[in-house]
Order: sequence, then structure tokens, then C-alpha cells
Amino acid sequence: MHSLRPLFPLLITAGILLAGNGLQGTLIALRGAQEGFSAGLIGFMGTAYFAGFFLGCLFITRMLREVGHIRCFAALAALAASGTLALVMFIDPVVWIVMRFLVGFCFAGLFTTIESWINSGVANENRARALAFYRIIDLVSVTVSQFMIPLFGPGGFIIFGVMAIMITLSLVPVSLADRSNPTPPAEMSLDLKGVWALSPLACMGCIVAGLSNSAFRLVGPVYAEGIGLSITEIAIFISLGVIGGVVLQYPLGSLSDRWDRRWVLLITSAASMVLALALAFLAGQDRMANFVLIFLFAAFAMPIYSLAAAHANDYAGKGGYVKVAAALMFFYSIGAIVGPLVSSFLMERFGLSALFVYSAAVYALFVAGTVWRMAARSALPHAQRGRFASLLRTSPFFVKLAYRGDQRAKPTVDREESG
Repeated sequence: MHSLRPLFPLLITAGILLAGNGLQGTLIALRGAQEGFSAGLIGFMGTAYFAGFFLGCLFITRMLREVGHIRCFAALAALAASGTLALVMFIDPVVWIVMRFLVGFCFAGLFTTIESWINSGVANENRARALAFYRIIDLVSVTVSQFMIPLFGPGGFIIFGVMAIMITLSLVPVSLADRSNPTPPAEMSLDLKGVWALSPLACMGCIVAGLSNSAFRLVGPVYAEGIGLSITEIAIFISLGVIGGVVLQYPLGSLSDRWDRRWVLLITSAASMVLALALAFLAGQDRMANFVLIFLFAAFAMPIYSLAAAHANDYAGKGGYVKVAAALMFFYSIGAIVGPLVSSFLMERFGLSALFVYSAAVYALFVAGTVWRMAARSALPHAQRGRFASLLRTSPFFVKLAYRGDQRAKPTVDREESG
């Protein structure tokens, strides 16, 4: 915790900002449904958000290079607040798609700025715990913000004004209190190929997180409304899907700091797959079953992005954190563009349960990809290697076989994970 103290103002900023963004994702789905927008159109608005997010990832490294972290953050937050107000001024699907695109562009830059800032301020042995702490702030903020919807109601101007105020207020801590502003990146280009070579598994993990998390956050409210939940119950459902993600963030991060992060990713993705299938085929319209299962599902699904990011940043080396953060956001946005569009289409065609069948399929593919990467490259970074090697010596033969690989190569933070 002491090592995070210089980053506290940044983390406070992140909490306020993430609350505003998390509230907007749910509100767009509920208000859009009230305005008569179809599930497919609402899903397309989610895709527009992540298309803007995708484009923002392409430009953020250049922006950080030109003006630095704080100025970049201030400009993007101002644009995001303006786009939020435009949503309530013009209740039109075309305007909403354009504004969601703009807000997505801004938040790609804001999240990349925050995450590269955090990664530049911590060492490898604390990295997953630091990112888990950031994710806990993210998920708690999003959870609390959900209850502003039943408080203010999804209709009218007030709720949109509250979102704009929150995004604007996020500027205050980082502008006045933070002194940990890192050096702008020397490289201006987005090096997707280089980051993929650094850690294919981390890039796949971010795509998977985008495919599943975006579908839940942006189309999940439509599912919840479809099974008969009230506005308050929808807020509880989404909140449980976020609170669940808080429960195991730090324990899994701490575990992955001590063991091979890939084993932790394998366990979390397999559990997410099983729980998604339970939601699809066992929950039905039972409120309590949906509440319990979405909580458990999120507990394993939500930490995947931070675990994947920690795995990639183990290999980033000094000065590479902005490049890695921007690339991982880019890969996340690829999945997040597809997620709401495909899941909403499947829901319209095959029914509400298709949302979680889709998620289960995504995690099944990631389980296969993780096993493939573990077979292709078994060496572990820095101190994790020795501790996990002793555990594997007592494991069954098939686990030893997956581990043996290139025993002679001991990677450092600058060594690529490609194989």
C-alpha cells in the first residue's frame, strides 16, 4: 500500500471518472429501451462506443507525447463531459451513435493514460496487486453509480447532468494534487505487432475481456429487463455483476504475483465459462438464481483483463508501459466492438439466454488459447519461476509436461514471451 501512496490522487480521479462512465453504459440501454430503440440498435450504440475506443487507442500515444499525461487527460475529460450532455439534448439514434463514438474515443485515451501512469509507478513484484486495486476502484465506482438510476430515474435531464459533473470533477484531484506525472513516451506509434510478440496470451486475454465484459455491461440491462426485473432490480443485477468482480480481484492478483499468471488466467477463464453456462441454462427468470450466478460469474470474469495486463507489463521494460497500455486497450476495443453487436443479435434471434451462451463460447476459446500458449512457452518471468517450479514438481505428469519447455531460458522483463 505504501508503494501506491503517490498514486492516490490518480486513483481518486479514476474512481470518479469510472463511476460516470459505468453509469452511462447502463443508462444508455435503459433510456434507449424507453425511447423505443430495439435491442439491436442499442447493441450498435455499444459498438459505436468501442469503435471510438478503438480509434482513440491509435492516437493516444501521439497525444501523450505531444502534451503529456495531465493535459491529455484534461482535454479528453472535457470532450467526454460535453458528449454526455449532448445525449440528453438530442434524443435521436443517429446523434446517440455519434456521441457514443466520441465518448468512446475519449475514454480510450483516459484509461490508457491512467493505466500507463499506474504501471510506470510500480515494480513487477507489486504490479498485479496495483492493477487489482485499480480494478477494485473501477468496479466499486461502477457499482455505486448504478443506484443513481433508480434515485434520479432514467428519464429527464438530471441523470445526464450528474454524469457530466462526475466526468468533469475527475479533473480536480489529478490536476491539483498529483505529482507523479510520468515522462511522456519516447515512441509515438502504436506498436501492435511488438506488443503481440511480447505476450500473445495477454493480448488474447484483453480481446476476450472486451468480447464478454462489453456484452454484459451494455446488453446485460436488456437481458435483465427481458426476464422481468424492475428498474431497481436491474440496478441490483448490474451491480452484483460488478461487485462480484471486486471480490477476487486482489486475491487473484496476489496469487498471480507469486505463481505463473497463466495458470491463474486458465482457472478464471474456465470458471467463467462454467458459470456463464449456468446462467444460460439454469437461471431462467428466477431473480435470486440470476443474482447469485451473475455475482459468481463476475468474480472470475472481471479480473481477466487486469491479470492479462499484468502479464504483458512483466515484459514491457522501462519506458514501454504506455506502448503496452495503448496496445492492450486497442485489443480490448476489438473485442468490445464485436461483443455488444454479436450478443444483441444472438439475443434477438435465439432469446435472452443467448447472451451467456455467447460468453461461455468466448471463454472456452480462451481456455484453449491459454493451454496452447503454456505449451508453446513455459518459462516464467523473474521470481515467479522458482516458486512455481517447486509446486509443479509435485504435480501430475501431464502438468509437468506442460511446464518443461525451455528450462534453460530464464526471461527478464525485457524478454519476449513469443514462442
